[in-house]
Amino acid sequence: MILQGLWNTLWICFFGCLLALSLGMVLAALRLTNPRIFGYPVACYVEVCRGIPLLILLFLLYYGGPSIGLRLDAEIAGVAGIGLYGAGYFAEIYRGGFKSIPKGQLEAARMLGISPWHALIRIQVPQMARLIVPPGTNQLIILVKESALISIISVDDLTKNATTIVNQTFQVIEPYLAVALLYWLIIELIARSGYALEKHLANRQPRQLRQQGATPHANG
Repeated sequence: MILQGLWNTLWICFFGCLLALSLGMVLAALRLTNPRIFGYPVACYVEVCRGIPLLILLFLLYYGGPSIGLRLDAEIAGVAGIGLYGAGYFAEIYRGGFKSIPKGQLEAARMLGISPWHALIRIQVPQMARLIVPPGTNQLIILVKESALISIISVDDLTKNATTIVNQTFQVIEPYLAVALLYWLIIELIARSGYALEKHLANRQPRQLRQQGATPHANG
């Protein structure tokens, strides 16, 4: 039962976080490219995600969905809940990453005749990716830990299966300790992957970009 719960937790978290990352990027891109049309709706979506607990969103999707003709399996509701909830946070992380890039770089790219698409791929995305890795990693960790709430909507994840074992065997420490250890291993894997990605992206940056604050050499 622990292994079954681990498998369900892993694949639900994977697809939920993937949905959050992808939808967050779309929301951030819409807000930045056309703020007059999409700025206010995306900002409202972000504020709603910040203000509503994940558990309430799961209840709305799983228990409230059938009242409007939306019937989702518990696992699919878990993926959708994690994805929709996390997308609001990732949208702000992406937006902050893009906003931190100096505008002078884009102006210089336009003066050199670089197309907006190439400027996005070659200039903005590499720098943005390097900047958002730490907050993005932390947000992924938060989503994985909060995924334990999907047990409330009858998903056979680690938490629910551990509770079932406790109810059957009346042994409390062993099941929950095993679940705590497995969650710690998942979080540790995500954290170390984030550190490795951050180091890799930093090494790919030009030396002058990594030495911020260094005094330039005097001419002649």
